Amino acid sequence: MSYYHLSSIPDYFGMDQLLTEEHKLIRQSVRDWVENFVMPKIDEAAQNHTDLPNLMKELGAIGALGPYIPEEYGGSGLDQISYGIIMQELERGDSAVRSAASVQSSLVMFPINEFGSEEQKKKFLPKLAIGELIGSFGLTEPNHGSDPSSMESHFTDEGDHYLLNGAKMWITNAPVCDIAVIWAKDESGKVRGLIVERAFEGFTTPETHNKWSLRASKTGELVFSNVKVPKENLLPNVSGLKGPLSCLNSARYGISWGVIGAAIDCYCTALQYAKERKQFGKAIAGFQLQQKKLAEFVTEITKSQLLCWQLGNLKNDHKATPAQISMAKRNNVKMAIDIARESRQILGGMGIMGEFPMMRHAANLESVITYEGTHDVHLLITGMDITGLNAFN
Repeated sequence: MSYYHLSSIPDYFGMDQLLTEEHKLIRQSVRDWVENFVMPKIDEAAQNHTDLPNLMKELGAIGALGPYIPEEYGGSGLDQISYGIIMQELERGDSAVRSAASVQSSLVMFPINEFGSEEQKKKFLPKLAIGELIGSFGLTEPNHGSDPSSMESHFTDEGDHYLLNGAKMWITNAPVCDIAVIWAKDESGKVRGLIVERAFEGFTTPETHNKWSLRASKTGELVFSNVKVPKENLLPNVSGLKGPLSCLNSARYGISWGVIGAAIDCYCTALQYAKERKQFGKAIAGFQLQQKKLAEFVTEITKSQLLCWQLGNLKNDHKATPAQISMAKRNNVKMAIDIARESRQILGGMGIMGEFPMMRHAANLESVITYEGTHDVHLLITGMDITGLNAFN
C-alpha cells in the first residue's frame, strides 16, 4: 500500500470538475488495482529484476489494454482522456507496468486496428485486449534508434510468403511476446508492417539482462533469421514511416500522462514524510527549503496535468499534432524525473530505501526520457515545427 493517503493526490486546479463520472470511475478502478496488486509487490520485483506475475491478464481484466479499441474487437471504446487517466494511474505504481500496457495498446493493438485487415483485427485484437496474447513492437535496431528511416531489417517476396531478416533491440515484452508488430523494408525500400508470430521458425527473442532501469519489465531483442511470414500477416493499409510514427504518437501521448503518476507518487510520499520527520525541534515541512521543493513539485505536476488535459481534448477531436505530442512527452518526463530526484533529497538517506519509491521511479524515468524519442530529439521536433527548418540533417 502507498505510504500516503490517496486523498493527498494533488488536484490543485480542480481538474476533477472537467472529468465525467465515467472518467472518475475508471480512475478509481485502476487506482484500487494499483494499490492492491502493484504496490505490495513492485519493490521486490524491481529489486530482483523480475516481472509481476500474470501482469498482462490482470491488465486485461481491468480494461487497461487497448481501452480505445472498438468494442467489436474486444476493446472498451473509451476516449483518449480515459486512456491517459489509465496510464497515469498505472505509472504511479511503476513505469514498467504502464510500459507493458502502453506497448500492448499503442504499439501493437493500435496499428492492427488502424492498418490491419478485418481478418487480422478479429484474429488478434480480442485476445490482446484480455492479455491472452502478449504483443511487442519492433522499430529500434542495434544501429538505428532516432533514425528509423535507415533501418536494415528487410523482407523479400517469395511467392507464397515473405522472408524476413534483421534484428530489433530494446524491445519491451520481447522475451514473453506471442506476436510482434515489426517494421521492415520491402524490396523497393518501403517500410511495411508485419505481424510475426512466436511459432514462426527463425524468430528468437533473447532477453536483455543487467538493467538498472525498468527492472520489473522484460526487455529483449527480436531477431529474424529467414523467417517465413504468411502474406496475410502483412498490414495492408499503410506503407512508409507514417505507420510506425503514428504508433509512436499514440504511445508518446500515453507516456505524457503516465509520468504524471510517477511524479505524484514521489510528491505525495515526500509531502507525507516531510510532515512526519522532525529535525531541529519541528517537522521538516516547516522549513523554507523543503516548502520550496514541495511547492515547486505541485506546481509542475499541475502544469503537466493541464497540458495533458488539453492534449487529450485535441486527440479526441483528431486535431493533436505530432509536435504537440512531442512537447508534452518531453516536458512531462523531464518534470517527473526532476521531482523523483529532488523528492529523494527530502527523505535524506531513507530516500534510497526500497520502502520508498523515489529511486525506483528515478531509475525508470532514465529510460522513459530516452525511449519513444529522446529528450533532445523531441526538442528538435518542436524547433522544426516553430521555425520550419529541419535541424536533423
